[in-house]
Amino acid sequence: MTSVFPPISSFSGGDEPVLTVSQLNRRVGQLLQSSFSRIWLKGEISNFTQAASGHWYFSIKDERAAVRAVMFRGRAQTVGFVPRAGERCEFRVTVTLYEPRGDYQVQVEAMRRAGLGDLHEAFLRLKQKLEAEGLFAPERKKPLPRHPRSIGVVTSLAAAALRDVLTALKRRAPHVEVIVYPAAVQGTEAPAELVQALRTAVERNEVDTLLLVRGGGSLEDLWSFNDETLARTIAGSPIPVISGVGHETDFTIADFVADLRAPTPTAAAELCCQPRSECLAAVEAALRVLTLRQMRLIETASLRLDRARAGLVSPRQRLAQQAQRMEALQRRLDHAIVRKLERHSNGLSMLSTRLEACRPRIEEQRRTLVRLCQVLERSVSADVQRRRQRLASLVQTLEALGPRSVLERGYAIARDADGKIIKNGLDLKVGETLQIEFGRGSAQTRVLATHGLL
Repeated sequence: MTSVFPPISSFSGGDEPVLTVSQLNRRVGQLLQSSFSRIWLKGEISNFTQAASGHWYFSIKDERAAVRAVMFRGRAQTVGFVPRAGERCEFRVTVTLYEPRGDYQVQVEAMRRAGLGDLHEAFLRLKQKLEAEGLFAPERKKPLPRHPRSIGVVTSLAAAALRDVLTALKRRAPHVEVIVYPAAVQGTEAPAELVQALRTAVERNEVDTLLLVRGGGSLEDLWSFNDETLARTIAGSPIPVISGVGHETDFTIADFVADLRAPTPTAAAELCCQPRSECLAAVEAALRVLTLRQMRLIETASLRLDRARAGLVSPRQRLAQQAQRMEALQRRLDHAIVRKLERHSNGLSMLSTRLEACRPRIEEQRRTLVRLCQVLERSVSADVQRRRQRLASLVQTLEALGPRSVLERGYAIARDADGKIIKNGLDLKVGETLQIEFGRGSAQTRVLATHGLL
């Protein structure tokens, strides 16, 4: 009988390594990632959970099996919709292993609704292209008028979104005029009609704000609002455009390029203008302020009138007052003239005295100059004599300290064949020729022996 188990000897000894569970799971995870890197997976979503961190946790299943999946927040923000349980989608995934439990799962990098892959890819390509051109930039968004006089609505006449917008505007701002620019919102002709409706509104220039609205639907239903020409028309519109397409979870290219995105058509109607009640309250508040200011102006004018009335006098009294003032001014003028003449006379006398004091005395200054020249000559002669005596003394000192005087006292200077002065006898070599200089004359000699200091 053949046994299905290996012999006992195979479990003992040998050179094969023994792995831990962690090492095994790590190797299996590496094998999965290398074998199933970025593959497309199709299935139905179940057990969908959106964590507070923004990550998505769910399962992907078909008729026979299921696998756990996770999509991190950075990837989830690029999807453009929030998936629901039971919805069939296509996922681009990387297969990984959760090592602590040994469970394998998939990390989702991108997803799209099943059957809509081409449309979703086209949506992402157009979104990336227009975003790179700056059509989504916040700085190019136009501000909305706070109190529009008229509002334009671009949508289908048969759309429920039109009824919702008109109902909201009638309830919120019945004083605002509404002009509808009809256009198809679904089908192959819808993008061209939407573009033409926007251009008509711009050419007629009769509204302050434009609402581009449509009710909810699938990606195919809303595809007309992902048209490139429509996006560029919205971006180039001088009139601010509010996009209210689909439901809160639906996103189209028109939402990104519009000056403001509303989650629903009704919300677009509520965002385009202030409620009538708020406008009336603002008008009443302004009227109260205006009335209060008018009352204050009237009171101020009354006070000024009373002061002016109190200051009124008869012409005769006014003339008498002016005559008295003129006489007082005449006396002040005469007194000022006399005082000014006195000041000028005193100043002239003072200047004459100063001028006399500053007159030069030439003879006295000449005598002073002759005396100073004599003093200078004597000083120069004495200084020259002192410097000559100093120079003679320095010459005597220099001669006494010079090398010639030293040689005269019996010393001599020894030089080698190159003319260098010999300072150390140990630097000499036996037989070397030396030049000896004395106080008077010189001699040439040869080294017989050298000795150090005793």
